Amino acid sequence: LIGSAMAGVVGGFNAHASNNVTAVFLATGQDPAQNVESANCITLMEETPEGDLWISCTMPSIEVGTVGGGTGLPAQAACLKAIGVKGGGENPGDNAKQLAHVVAAATMAGELSLMAALASNSLVAAHMTHNRKPASK
Repeated sequence: LIGSAMAGVVGGFNAHASNNVTAVFLATGQDPAQNVESANCITLMEETPEGDLWISCTMPSIEVGTVGGGTGLPAQAACLKAIGVKGGGENPGDNAKQLAHVVAAATMAGELSLMAALASNSLVAAHMTHNRKPASK
């Protein structure tokens, strides 16, 4: 991910944060156009002294809401309810703050998954097995 910084990428240094942000946005009735700001992410991964993996995703501009707009659509409202953030919350903004944490957690999981697939050289094989039609002869 340091390669993103070296390449001069604008909008964050991450593997594919926007894919995960958009997925959660669509599922929870958010405005997908806000992906541009909300997917601004810096992902860092380091080995700890104990040999474990430490990962962080810093996402300073996640824009979400839990009332109004698409949050009232049946499937999206059900998703917000399942997450436990449907409606405004006990204090205004509490549920939106929790939903932002969900977006960040999903993004971190996706970043870890993609980096693991790249490190194990299994990304292309997985796509060929699960997402692609067999090559025509």
